[in-house]
Amino acid sequence: MERIKQAIEKARTRPEGHLVAERQVRAGASRPSPLLEHDSSTPVEAPKVQYLQTLTVNLDEEHLESQRIVAHQKLHPASWAFDLLRTQVLQKMDENGWRVLAITSPSMASGKTVVAINLAIGIAQLADRTSLLVDLDLRRPRVASVLGLRGAPSLNEVLTGDTPVHEALVNPGIPRFVVLPTQRSVANSAELLGSSRTAALLSEFRERYSDRIVIIDLPPVLAADDVLAVLPRVDCVLMVVGNGVSTQKEIEESMTRLSRSHVLGVVLNKDDAPSGHEYY
Repeated sequence: MERIKQAIEKARTRPEGHLVAERQVRAGASRPSPLLEHDSSTPVEAPKVQYLQTLTVNLDEEHLESQRIVAHQKLHPASWAFDLLRTQVLQKMDENGWRVLAITSPSMASGKTVVAINLAIGIAQLADRTSLLVDLDLRRPRVASVLGLRGAPSLNEVLTGDTPVHEALVNPGIPRFVVLPTQRSVANSAELLGSSRTAALLSEFRERYSDRIVIIDLPPVLAADDVLAVLPRVDCVLMVVGNGVSTQKEIEESMTRLSRSHVLGVVLNKDDAPSGHEYY
């Protein structure tokens, strides 16, 4: 973990981005001080949402928890970490008028998809927000499997022009949260991500609803040139670094490749260090 923190600190000193290190707490960790989370004693009544064209499915709660998808469970001891991350991300995005956030990592197995899903769910729980999660990790799509979504159509058919977007969108039983999953890997992923079709799709997502935050799950930065192909289409980037997964060299190289993008910060994932909230 110390190696990762040193690499993040080194990247933070670069002039091209303002970086913040944040920790995702493992399931079973203690809850934080009430001063660090929203006041649940007076919940805000969110407007009801009825989906007429979007397919609505009910997800398996046991499957979600086994995949560490917990942001919708406010009594879960790890959900506070995603509430805190949500607040920090939205504050920075609102300051700059940004609407499209890409989430990536230096290498595989860092937990970027889990962070992306939990963050999207957390944003959708705000009464004045909606969130759309798009799986653009076309080489190794995992959003559908992590959520337990099965069947077609998906983003695969949208990108080939065989299916309109609204037929591929799914509401996984959580109000104001919509997913555009990818069910199968794509061979020419970099070319497709850099195409005018993808650009038009992301532009439509950004402009259709003023209260929508679009979160894009991208491949790891060092896996190929996929991330570089789509970065011009997004507003900002969040890097997920898995403790013990990426080397210092990999982190530094990833930050170099993202140097022309607006990097919101770095999420330190899979951290076993104490959270500092045991008293509460």
